[in-house]
Amino acid sequence: MSKKKVGIIGGGAAGYFFAANAAKMYPDHQFVLYEQAKTGLQKVKVSGGGRCNVTHACFDPKELAINYPRGMRELLGPFHRFGPSDTIQWFEVRDVKLHTEADGRMFPITNSSQTIIDCLVHECEKYGVEMHFQQKLLNIDPINMGDDGFHLHFINGKTDKVDKLMLATGSSRMIWKLLNSLEIEIVPPVPSLFTFKIADERIRDLAGVTVDKVEISLPETSLKTDGPMLITHKGLSGPSVLKLSAFGARLFAERNYQTEITINFLPNLSLGELRNTRDADGKLLLKETKWALPKRLQAKLLASSTVDVEKKWASLSNAELTKLHERFCKAVFMVNGQNTFKEEFVTSGGVDLAEVDFKTFKSKKYQNLYFAGEVLNIDAVTGGFNFQAAWTGAYLAAVGLEE
Repeated sequence: MSKKKVGIIGGGAAGYFFAANAAKMYPDHQFVLYEQAKTGLQKVKVSGGGRCNVTHACFDPKELAINYPRGMRELLGPFHRFGPSDTIQWFEVRDVKLHTEADGRMFPITNSSQTIIDCLVHECEKYGVEMHFQQKLLNIDPINMGDDGFHLHFINGKTDKVDKLMLATGSSRMIWKLLNSLEIEIVPPVPSLFTFKIADERIRDLAGVTVDKVEISLPETSLKTDGPMLITHKGLSGPSVLKLSAFGARLFAERNYQTEITINFLPNLSLGELRNTRDADGKLLLKETKWALPKRLQAKLLASSTVDVEKKWASLSNAELTKLHERFCKAVFMVNGQNTFKEEFVTSGGVDLAEVDFKTFKSKKYQNLYFAGEVLNIDAVTGGFNFQAAWTGAYLAAVGLEE
């Protein structure tokens, strides 16, 4: 096998993971990683609040794929070949053990992203990957549709020729524009995984209040999510909100983040149960009722119903019961914008998945061109799933480098 030069654009999780694995698998090849920043793995460093949510303890490929609004179908096969259990083993073999939290998120036992960074850097050094920082790509010039490699042109005037090329550039609009000029279809990017800006009297002054389980839906669509919800200074957050923002990313963008949402604060409360309460606890004052909600939030929702809280249950009319049920189980809120979720920024959009062979993560249009990570139109809900997609794609591209 003749020695080949493999270029990797992007020093993030996918770029380093591809480089580390491919350099080990093909010791006769030369691997060169180009990163525009002064150092690599910067997003890894800040991810998970500096702890790095490496993956998620979801080991069934079908269940795992459900967490990807974009990529659900395409990743099913790849997850059978390299999933969370493979990720865990990969790091453990290199003396990096992971622990699982109650919600399934997995972190290094050190609870430090530096542990993951040190491991990836060490692996790349061990197998001789060349690192070139502060190298911003200007253009890619395929030679004979990639059959004979690529010329890489950088802003500083440097030009390199590589035989194979991995693009692991994350959510880079510049790279997407460049690829689009090569007639590779790009899905226009919009934010995913964001929180909702909401100004509403029912949640005013309740920042920090959490509800263990709500159901949230987007009217005029089939989108509905459930899970915990957090009231913030600016509106709403928490897993239920983030899931809805991920699965509805493009719909929210189309509506310019100005849209109604419907919240069921008490998913197990039916109108029939309210009637039963009236019959069984008729002497109880409405204001003395205890539902599975934080006290201050319950008081605000009751106030919004305009039903007299000094009334006894026995005196409530059917119309008033219906009004109570609507306020607690069909509460409509107006979203007036979106906020980035903590330090995370995930984008829906990128290289159209129809452009990619998901056995090898190779371009269907250009020979010897590969993609991994968020450069693709793949994104997931929060919990380590986006990293898992990066590990999976990078590893399988490394395996398929000579297929």
